[in-house]
Order: sequence, then structure tokens, then C-alpha cells
Amino acid sequence: MTSQFSKKAEAWSARFSEPVSDLVKRYTASVFFDKRLALFDIQGSLAHAEMLAAQGIISNEDRAEIERGMAQIRGEIEAGSFEWLLDLEDVHLNIEKRLTELVGDAGKRLHTGRSRNDQVATDIRLYVRAAIDDVLALLNGLRTALTDLAERHFDTIMPGFTHLQVAQPITFGHHMLAYVEMFGRDAERMQDARRRVNRLPLGAAALAGTTFPIDRLRVAKTLGFEDVCHNSLDAVSDRDFAIEFTAAASLIMMHVSRMSEELVMWMSPRIGFIDIADRFCTGSSIMPQKKNPDVPELARGKTGRVYGHLASLLTLMKGQPLAYNKDNQEDKEPLFDTVDTVLDTLRIFTDMAGGITVKAENMRAAALQGYATATDLADYLVKKGLPFRDAHEAVAHAVRACDVAGVDLSEMSLETLQGFSPLIGEDVFAMLTLEGSVAARDHVGGTAPNQVKKAIERVRGQLKD
Repeated sequence: MTSQFSKKAEAWSARFSEPVSDLVKRYTASVFFDKRLALFDIQGSLAHAEMLAAQGIISNEDRAEIERGMAQIRGEIEAGSFEWLLDLEDVHLNIEKRLTELVGDAGKRLHTGRSRNDQVATDIRLYVRAAIDDVLALLNGLRTALTDLAERHFDTIMPGFTHLQVAQPITFGHHMLAYVEMFGRDAERMQDARRRVNRLPLGAAALAGTTFPIDRLRVAKTLGFEDVCHNSLDAVSDRDFAIEFTAAASLIMMHVSRMSEELVMWMSPRIGFIDIADRFCTGSSIMPQKKNPDVPELARGKTGRVYGHLASLLTLMKGQPLAYNKDNQEDKEPLFDTVDTVLDTLRIFTDMAGGITVKAENMRAAALQGYATATDLADYLVKKGLPFRDAHEAVAHAVRACDVAGVDLSEMSLETLQGFSPLIGEDVFAMLTLEGSVAARDHVGGTAPNQVKKAIERVRGQLKD
């Protein structure tokens, strides 16, 4: 009789009267991308074998042989000497074949009480859980790097914008802390998603569970899962946890892209707020003067790549009846690429944050354009008793006069300012300076330098937790 794992036979070969064509093998095989799950597959298999032995379903001798064989396979995979066979279709059958070669019948008994359906669902959950932990560590590092940058420039004044028009003076430290907050929420989303990832599908078997007296809670504890999936159909068929991870990853990339857009603009000589270290930039093949911010530009582009993976996974799942369908093989490449893209992006942005040089003089000069302290003048009049709408109107007339004269509000004489409101006194000039403007916003969440320092202290506390 032909062996279950002969060179040309599949695990189900006895059911069919002719072999699968080579074209179909190539079309349906996943081994050359799902082999990255190999170590997670081994981890899950060892936990499964331990449980089978504890439940008396296999012998302790078989368990020991499985552990011995898996240790050798792990070594071969890590050394790059493991032979991956297209004929065996996926990571699971490749490892099982090699295990059977090494330990004989004990390897054949490993698959007792499970299916590739719950096996792959477990592998992917282990993979995504590990990816989330890596993402969380890198988000922590990026937030730390941006906080360090904010601390160095807690009182560096720059213009704040709305509609890309100069709005009000802020500090560069305050601006950087905005991204620290965004990435902090990204970390919260990842932590929350991890709870739903961290549930064990193994034991659901193909779709209905198994007739063997398995102990799913034991396997869950061994693998560090917080709970089991409580419905066998759901356990093997849904990939919402991978979609949720990709959605959270898309939000990370959206925040990265927003920051990238600003870095690209700020580095332009026409704005000149910052410089990015040379190691993150490239030149032009024809224009020798060019220094292009390639890293933030490419990150901006890669954001669309991750968005595409999210749409792909949502589309993959939307038409599937219960339970498992072959469609789900297509979950891995978008997921894997999302993980790679996000991890690489966070690593490089953390390094790049330390290579940003701030051009404070240019920032300050830009903040003096666009009448950035106009709101301060309106607030000043309100504090003097003028209704806000009347104050707004008076300042609008003052700004128009400044525009005609080509001066800033702070450069107008007291007599001229009083022509717009008799409530204006000598003390107004303290309000019209850039320093006075930012210092006046002295409340939680405000841009005042001492509030920026308090915010930095709060973030440092979060990052230590």
C-alpha cells in the first residue's frame, strides 16, 4: 500500500482516482508563503501532543518522540536546511511529513483530534498575537522618540495651521505630542484587539469538534491563550481577528502618513522648518542639489498598500458560508504583508525621529506671518467686557488694516489699535507677542510650554507602565 506521505500522494489521495495536476498544485499550494507560520505550527503541535498524552489519547512515549522530532525540525527550519515540498501543499503537511520520517508512527498520531482547519486558525492567531506584541513594543519606541523630540523643543514656537493657513502660534513640542497621542490610541486599539485574537480555536477540528476526550482549556493555558473559541464552526471559519488587526494597522499607517505629509512639506526649502538626516534621504539622478525625503514619501505610499489589504480581507470573508472554505487560504499574504509593512515602518520612523533637525528661526518667522495672534486680541477684548462677536469684528477690521499697511498686529501703534476699540490698553502688547500667545494657553491640553512639560511627564509615565 502506498504510504500516506509518498512523494506524489496527498493526505487524501485514497479518495481520488487521478492525481492533482501540476497546475492545480501550484494554484492551490500555500507552502511558499505560509511556511512563515512554521514555528507557530510547531508550538501548537507540541501543546496538542502534550494534551493528547495527558488525556491518554497517545502514549507518553509517542509524545516524547514527537517532541524529539519537532526539536530537530525546528533546528532545520532555523538553519534554512528544511526541504519544503510543493506536493505537500502547505506548512502543516510539510512538517508532518518530516516528523513522520523522523519518528515514524508517533508522527502519524499527532493529528489525532484535530484538523488542518483548526490547526491553521491556531497558527494564525499565534502569529497575529506575536505581531501585536512587536507592534506594541515599536509603538512604545516611536512614542518615546517623539516625546524626546518634543522635550527638546517644548518652547520652540511655530505656526499652527488650519486649512494650511496660519492660525495660531503653538510650540513644536506640542505639535509632536499630538502624534504621541495618536500613536497612543493606536497602541490601545492593538491591546484591545489582542484580547480577541488570544482565543484558542484548536479542538474545533474540521468544523464540529472531535469525538476524542480532549482538554481544550489545557492547550489554551499551555499556549498562553486567555480563552477558547466557544463555537467550533466559528472557530475554524472566521478571520475577523485578522481583519481587526489589519484595521488597527491601517489606522497606524494613517497616522504615519499624516506625519509623513508634514515632514515632506516642512523639509521643502520654501518652508524649511526641519531637516531630516541624510541616511533617510536620497538624491536625484539628474539634479545634484536635490535631497529627497524618500522615507516619509514611501511611508505615505505604503499606507495605501495596507488599506488595500484591509479591503482584500473584508472582501475575502463577506460571501463565505459556514464553515471553512478554501478562500481563507488568501488571508495570509495580505496579513503577512501588513505585518511586515507596519513593523518596518515603525522601526524606521523611530530611528528617523532622532535624526530630525528643527530650524527654530524659520518656524518663528513663519509664525509671525498670517496674523497668528488675532485670536489673542479678540480674547483680550472679551476679557475687557466686549461680546465675542463684536470683538471678532473689531479684530477683523484691524487685520485688514495690517494687511494694507504690511505690518503685524504687534507692530501697530497703541493709538492705531485703539481706533478699532477704545478698550485696548498698553497691556495689549504682552498678548500680541508669540511667547505671550502660547503662554496664555495654560490649561490641560494647551500649548503653553509648562503644559507641554506636564504632558511630557504624563506620557513618560504611560511609557513606563
